[in-house]
Amino acid sequence: MDSHYKTAEQEALEQLDPLSSVPTFQGVVGRLIGWVDTLFTTLAVLALVAIAGTVMLQIAARLFLPFSVSWTEELSRYLFIYMVALSVGVVLRQHRHVSVELFHHILGPRSRAAYQALICLLIAGFAAVVLPYAWQYAQNGTWQTSPTLRVPMLYIFFSTVVMFALLLVYGAIGFLEGLAAIFRSPERTEPEKP
Repeated sequence: MDSHYKTAEQEALEQLDPLSSVPTFQGVVGRLIGWVDTLFTTLAVLALVAIAGTVMLQIAARLFLPFSVSWTEELSRYLFIYMVALSVGVVLRQHRHVSVELFHHILGPRSRAAYQALICLLIAGFAAVVLPYAWQYAQNGTWQTSPTLRVPMLYIFFSTVVMFALLLVYGAIGFLEGLAAIFRSPERTEPEKP
């Protein structure tokens, strides 16, 4: 029953997202990438849980305390920024970003792989161009502190460095997976079915 469920899930995912049929890396490299995906997903989920806790604290303070806790809004904003920055690579790898899919379903397996390679190359190239400027932007926060929490803004602005670095790395991974899928033999181009 578990293998039938996995097969049905894979088929449904391929109908919703044709690029998910492009094979990913397997073996040691695939497991390493999977662990990194799990790490960043966990960090993003922890940031989301912290946002929920912070907002609940703010609501409880407004209802039950005679004073308002002023730092909760600022903290929830910074947590949201880091949640997005930490999850951007995994979102790119799993094809969960916003995209317009006009012709993906009519492409063959090799064309889908070539399309993925092209898109990931463009994203990685853009991230490589912007990354040095993101670092310069982060360094502007060295002399500033946040209004309520008094945290150096370097740590907040550093989220842009994290985001573009992850886009660069995950764009390169997607590009290499697309290239590998293009040059695979035709019988190995289709994803393995259990």
